[in-house]
Amino acid sequence: MLDEQRAAAALASVVCIQLGPGIESEEILKTLGPILKKIICDGEASIQDRQTCATCFGVCSFIATDDITELYSTLEYLENIFTKSYLKKKDNTVICSTPNTVLHISSLLAWTLLLTICPINEVKKKLEMHFHKLPSLLSCDDVNMRIAAGESLALLFELARGIESDFFYEDMESLTQMLRALATDGNKHRAKVDKRKQQSVFRDVLRAVEERDFPTEIVKFGPECMYIDCWVKKHTYDTFKEVLGSGMQYHLQSNEFLQNVFELGPPVMLDAATIKMMKISHFEMHLYNSAAFKARTKARSKCRDKRADVGEFF
Repeated sequence: MLDEQRAAAALASVVCIQLGPGIESEEILKTLGPILKKIICDGEASIQDRQTCATCFGVCSFIATDDITELYSTLEYLENIFTKSYLKKKDNTVICSTPNTVLHISSLLAWTLLLTICPINEVKKKLEMHFHKLPSLLSCDDVNMRIAAGESLALLFELARGIESDFFYEDMESLTQMLRALATDGNKHRAKVDKRKQQSVFRDVLRAVEERDFPTEIVKFGPECMYIDCWVKKHTYDTFKEVLGSGMQYHLQSNEFLQNVFELGPPVMLDAATIKMMKISHFEMHLYNSAAFKARTKARSKCRDKRADVGEFF
């Protein structure tokens, strides 16, 4: 697949986001859906291209799928990809990553996104199919797969408890043990950045599974802000941000479709005088940056002094 084709796939998802649900988006999905699916399964295409197409296919399907049978078909298609990473033998304890792991991650995340718009009966069916197999991905040696599996599990628990408040998970003890181990992982062979990222995510996942808790995040865009207060909203936000990149804030302010998805209500309209009052002058910004620089320098100097003292002691 050429880079131009990969860019076209990404552009198609951005256009669908801009258009929102409707005939135009449905035509885009109807035309490009079969092509995206063909590329995703094409072993000759680069894995990055296949990964991009899987994400774009999930986003376009989320926006433009009008036929419920098509939605179910897309879910099954994505399942057939990421389930290839499931643990095959019970005597194995670690899943070894392959070049296709990144594709499996994107397919899992796209599948999870689409599950959030499924009817309750279909959600129940998928929970029964995957709740006891998905935890096996937590043993993958790829940190991004572990994180994707953990966040997907947290979202599945949220959906399950939304359907049945007294939802009972049979293997809760073994699952929480795995999550706690990942949240406190001190494996010397893992990169420090990976360990910090993993520990942070799995502390939140463990709280979600054990305590039904979610650490609320605040996303600011222009004069407004949005509270991300559940796993469904977080996953949806993360997926659209991956596609839109730095344009996410602009779309949150002006895109009616995203405003409906995140229940933001009508955009805040400000007059020119108010906007001018909100802006900080260049001089004020200069003073702020100078003060911040001095504070950082002072803090670093203290740290150096402490390290020097420790060195002298030993």
